[in-house]
Amino acid sequence: MRLAGKSALITGASRGIGRAIAVELAAEGADVALVGRDVEALEATAAAVRETRADARVLTITADVADPAAVDAFVARTIAEHGRIDIAVANAGQAVDGLIVRSKPADIDRMLDVNLKSAFYLLSAVSRPMMKQRGGAIVLVSSIVGIAGNAGQAAYSAAKAGLLGLAKSVAKELGSRNVRVNAVAPGLIETAMTESMPAQARAHYLETIPLGRAGTPEDVSGVVAFLCSDAARYVTGQTVVVDGGFLM
Repeated sequence: MRLAGKSALITGASRGIGRAIAVELAAEGADVALVGRDVEALEATAAAVRETRADARVLTITADVADPAAVDAFVARTIAEHGRIDIAVANAGQAVDGLIVRSKPADIDRMLDVNLKSAFYLLSAVSRPMMKQRGGAIVLVSSIVGIAGNAGQAAYSAAKAGLLGLAKSVAKELGSRNVRVNAVAPGLIETAMTESMPAQARAHYLETIPLGRAGTPEDVSGVVAFLCSDAARYVTGQTVVVDGGFLM
């Protein structure tokens, strides 16, 4: 297994892409710390991990990733219980749609807090231990709307675009300590977040995806597992688009 003996921390691990990432990393040999706000959903992810690999060490942590003190606390707890953090995946995300002329300050703040600032807090917390151990892999889960934008998602798109610059900047800061930072930008993925997409918008996406289908969480988790493994040891500061060719 490519990640045997590694310890991975995943935010937004309650369901969807986060759950798939947790299961994938565990299947590759990593012990996992799962962070989210829904206790029952986190336990369901933990059960899926154990079903995949019975001997996996699994830690579930209920926390708000937009609270910097909470982030510091769950990073410290993961290190205390798993001994170290080799992998950190910033997957927590939330979308509140609306045209810019109707945007509300509270919604803008929440989009930036959950989708962007939480990744700042996570990188800040894991950077020091990873630098000290002279190694680590960090993956930020962005979106194709962070590259191309999307009408009605100005705040969400801006936050996801910010992750791409964050990955590049921190990759340059930490590269000399063998800590790699990359991003993935999923397209239309079958998750609870995309279930509410209007039928017309969904049909438009599907018509313009060369592979002819929406993606699955596992389509994303496989790429994340690659970026976290030694197979990607010379890859840093990059954004891997996982969209079936939509942006091509």
